[in-house]
Amino acid sequence: MNTERLTSEELQSIRQIDFSNKVGFVYAESILSKSIGEKGSETRSAFDAKAKAWYYGEILRNRRKELQLTQKELAERVGKERTYINRIEKGETDMQLSSFIQIAEALGISLRLDVSIA
Repeated sequence: MNTERLTSEELQSIRQIDFSNKVGFVYAESILSKSIGEKGSETRSAFDAKAKAWYYGEILRNRRKELQLTQKELAERVGKERTYINRIEKGETDMQLSSFIQIAEALGISLRLDVSIA
């Protein structure tokens, strides 16, 4: 299996494909709108927040495992309780940005924050 990333040209090419007329194709947004709620609704906002918490928890958990660290060892590195690390990895808690940065740094993850004001 090829695990290399797509080039920017390949991504751009894929983004230009119109899938709307493909048989059986359904946009994820339409599924989410029907089953969770429209964008901007209270239920959709809650779902999006939980999804992001789970996603970032997965990133941290996978990296911790790559480094062969236990939750307890990571917690000790960042001055938190093991149960806090566990809840983050399960996506059960919303962490502050400062905590995310602290944990990411302890795992050797470098972050870049882009801020854009519309």
